[in-house]
Amino acid sequence: MQTNYSWLSVSGFGSHIKSTQKTLIIQKKNGLEEYPFESIKNLLIVGGHTISSATITQLIKKGAVITFFEPDGNPIGTISPFGINNDSEINRVQQTGSRHRFATAIAHGALRSRLVAINRLQEKQNISLFYEGESDFLHKSLEEMAYLIKLDEIRRLHRMTSDMYYEIMSRSLRPDIGFRRRTLRPQIDPVNAMLSFGYAMLYGNCCVSLIGARLDPDLGLLHEGHGSLVTDISESMKSAMIDDMVFTIARDSLTPDDFEVTHDRCMLSDDLAKNLIKTFHTTINNNQITEQVSNLSNAIRNNAEFKAQY
Repeated sequence: MQTNYSWLSVSGFGSHIKSTQKTLIIQKKNGLEEYPFESIKNLLIVGGHTISSATITQLIKKGAVITFFEPDGNPIGTISPFGINNDSEINRVQQTGSRHRFATAIAHGALRSRLVAINRLQEKQNISLFYEGESDFLHKSLEEMAYLIKLDEIRRLHRMTSDMYYEIMSRSLRPDIGFRRRTLRPQIDPVNAMLSFGYAMLYGNCCVSLIGARLDPDLGLLHEGHGSLVTDISESMKSAMIDDMVFTIARDSLTPDDFEVTHDRCMLSDDLAKNLIKTFHTTINNNQITEQVSNLSNAIRNNAEFKAQY
């Protein structure tokens, strides 16, 4: 976390958030956590918890911002000290700063992470997934990204290489599963449904950290539109945190009882959904997300170099 812009998250359900004159206390089922008020710049409350008005008052007096989220990480609202304008400068920089180098770094990190995932799977399964020329094209695209001048060119190459990645990964699965490529909702096959499930969880975690860093989640660098910066920050982490387990489940343990395909959508069973939640709670690395967001925030604020982790 950043030294001068730390944030504290309370996730899940059932925690009691209390305080003394100098300390914030989070009471959970497995014990207590205590934090000095001076160390908290943004308290992020995700899910259902209780917090006393006295504690809210203490946080506001100390200059902290309290942000509330739905359980899936979608932001609801914020309580901040009267007259606070801590977000105005970073918001201005986000809107007016150069997006090109960030977009390049994000697209480069995403493609690099996906090449690593493909190679890891090939080694693990002792198979070749590339058709003739595909590997050369993807590696050449990796090199060419640094020389693209226009944002539209970066986005176009990013979409093309992302589509290729999913098609290449599909070759490791049984044809009867029905996965050929990444599709938009509603999903009509179990792999796309599981990917969307995992990406939604990753999206929520990334959104929480971005707001903790006072970055506007809708001001993307590579992507555009609602939640575009959340998509940016998660792009290079999808393959390791979500895809690897989804394709493993699809290859090794997925059965017809795990999903139901109707004429227009695929619905995952309750048991599979519970298993995915448990799995992704393990594979989604919040420390890595926090570090990635902190690095991005520092790069935007100080015009520093940014490199997407994977």
